Amino acid sequence: MKHKIWSDKDSVFYKKLFSLVLPIAFQQFMLAAVSASDALMLGFVNQDSLSSVSLAGQITFVFNLFMGGLTMGTSILAAQYYGKGDMISIEKIFAYVIKVSFLISATFFLAALFIPKTLMCIFTNEPQLIASGIVYLRVVSLSYLFTGISQIYLCILKNTGCAVKSMVIGSTAVIINIFLNAALIYGLMFFPEMGIAGAALATSISKLIEMGWAYMESLREKRARLRIKYCFKTEKNLVQDYWKYTMPMLGDYLVWGCGFTTYSVIMGHLGSDAVAANSIANIVKNLIVSFCTGLGNGGGIIVGNELGMGNLKQAKEYGSRLCKLAVISGVLSGVVLTALIPVIVKVTALSLQATGYLKWMLILCACYMVGKSINMTTIAGIFPAGGDSGFGLICDAVTMWVFAVPVGFFAAFVWNLPVVIVFLIINLDEIVKLPAAILHYRKYGWLKNLTR
Repeated sequence: MKHKIWSDKDSVFYKKLFSLVLPIAFQQFMLAAVSASDALMLGFVNQDSLSSVSLAGQITFVFNLFMGGLTMGTSILAAQYYGKGDMISIEKIFAYVIKVSFLISATFFLAALFIPKTLMCIFTNEPQLIASGIVYLRVVSLSYLFTGISQIYLCILKNTGCAVKSMVIGSTAVIINIFLNAALIYGLMFFPEMGIAGAALATSISKLIEMGWAYMESLREKRARLRIKYCFKTEKNLVQDYWKYTMPMLGDYLVWGCGFTTYSVIMGHLGSDAVAANSIANIVKNLIVSFCTGLGNGGGIIVGNELGMGNLKQAKEYGSRLCKLAVISGVLSGVVLTALIPVIVKVTALSLQATGYLKWMLILCACYMVGKSINMTTIAGIFPAGGDSGFGLICDAVTMWVFAVPVGFFAAFVWNLPVVIVFLIINLDEIVKLPAAILHYRKYGWLKNLTR
């Protein structure tokens, strides 16, 4: 009897996977599209506007690292408890994380509002970039309060069978953001022309809408809700479980993210041309890598569901399939990015020097897409799904802070190497940690870590 090439189990897996991956990937793409629209629209104003907002945006990036750590910890538990059908525990975790998230959001709000100059001086010493960045940070500060709440709501929706709805809410907010960007930067229709401040205000308004919509969605029947009674009463075991998974993930996000932010500090002191080219390269990279991000996050949810139900063999099989898909995804992403280089160079209004930097930066980004895809799927997806979130922290700490950051610093300021070579060095971290990620995956230690 001949075996089926495509079994019913295959159909179930891929249907479930892509029902998660596509919404998450689209949402990631739309989020990256906000930065792309900022860069494109402000680039037509002038290159300094693009560069200053890119550097000021690093504060938002660091804030999003905290949100990423909180939501990853929430996802790990929510996926496992949803697999068990335990909605009460999900709502208890929901209430607890909202409190933590609000405290972090309030801290960033106050810092961006009252000490924006101090924050900008970390990234650059050019007065014109600092002045423009101050304007942006003060206006965008409100968005941190809204984002801190909306991201937890969307995370809970995504992990309780409502990934498409989470995508719709997040993506619609992005579309509103892009529309308001154009309207408020250039003063279209009846809107005032605000330039950089307009880009910041567009972000704050869209995040307010996202928060309100996510809250209204949670009130529908059979949705996990934020219940006041759980906000004032925390269950010790759930909180311990949450921080057991979240602390390594949060530590990993901060170690990786602060390292990535340090790359911007290094590039920020190499001149406005280097800043502008690096900004565009990172935006394009984030757009292209969105499917890889969706694969890692969606795959992590599927593996987490299986582990929550105690199906270790199935989780192992799914992990193997995800790794193969990660290689394919990485190759295709690299090919797409390479094909788009002529278009990107043509539509970006950069100086001749910055354009030269950008071409080579995009080529280098395309070359490392496979490594990025595999690392996203394993370190940020499969491993945390089983509670093995400590590996990413160790891996990123070594590759970024022992290798990329110090070598990049010496390359830029001691050896005075060309800008493109500095960019290459600080982007080698994904390649350096790839062998360790593959080796760790094959040990299958991530299968043994489950909630109590």
